[in-house]
Amino acid sequence: MSEQISVHILDSTLRDGSHALSHQFTAEQVARVARGLDQAGVEMIEVSHGDGLGGSTVTYGFSKQSELELLEAASSVIERGKLAVLLLPGIGTKDDLKMARDLGAKVAQIATHVTEADVAQQHIELAKSMGMEVIGMLMLSHMASPEKIAEQGKLMERYGADVVLVTDSAGALLPPTVRERVRALRDAIQIGVGFHGHNNLSMAVANSIIAIEEGARWLDACTCGLGAGSGNTPTEVLVAVLDKLGYSTGIDLWKIMDVAEDIVRPIMQKPVRIGKASLTMGYAGVYSSFLLHADKAAQQFGVDPRDVLVEVGKRRAVGGQEDILVEIAMSLAQKNAEVEASPSRRLA
Repeated sequence: MSEQISVHILDSTLRDGSHALSHQFTAEQVARVARGLDQAGVEMIEVSHGDGLGGSTVTYGFSKQSELELLEAASSVIERGKLAVLLLPGIGTKDDLKMARDLGAKVAQIATHVTEADVAQQHIELAKSMGMEVIGMLMLSHMASPEKIAEQGKLMERYGADVVLVTDSAGALLPPTVRERVRALRDAIQIGVGFHGHNNLSMAVANSIIAIEEGARWLDACTCGLGAGSGNTPTEVLVAVLDKLGYSTGIDLWKIMDVAEDIVRPIMQKPVRIGKASLTMGYAGVYSSFLLHADKAAQQFGVDPRDVLVEVGKRRAVGGQEDILVEIAMSLAQKNAEVEASPSRRLA
């Protein structure tokens, strides 16, 4: 390319990565990771419960330490970058957002289901009034047409968002479907456009590049790919690929590799990989943060988590409906028991 294009990267290891660790980050770990990311030149470093501010509940899983402690830990070590937080209206509140801003957060990602941007108006407006940069996230974007995504992006733009992301929460999008969604959004709004990918179908990096080709300039990623489902776009891999393609990220490739290998990987309880359950999530279009909940429910009732996830996909469940997994697993167990007890089964 004749002129080098800058791409803004938000690293969500300390937010989306929380899902993979059952939200058990300690303040010491947060400080160590945040310092490493900052020294590597990462522009935005996101810290929150996996389900955003206020997410530490029985429904989503309790954090090991309070958000206040985790945000304070990150804020104390970030010198070059910007501390970012996630808020899902209905989980986090305006008071949570104010608390985060008081602790040094400069960027707010405000996320809604892809068809419900209107519920974010008051939170976007509050964040802007406090001087924060606002990135709107249209989650589970595979569930809506490009035209609907464009419509919802316009709403977020009207409320004051600086950027709107096509968010592949299920890791279900493929390059052609990313291309048409990002293009529709780019044509519809005057503000920045971005992409948030999950790797359930092994498409996160490829989809991110397609998004850039269609005009996206903001990308979410997680070091080591640590995140929900099969993980997110790996930051260090994305930086390497973008560097080879001639894009500028401001991130030192060697340093972000070191953060991944020496700081984040030792924290990981198990490798983030494309397993049969997380692959099923991408195939069936299921919210990536459902993975651990689905595994737990399936184990409790002795059923295959893949069967649970396929049924979840059929019901088009969204974030906040984690309790449906138990009901589905119970129903599948009952059906299996009925089949086992049927006369034809006994005769066979």
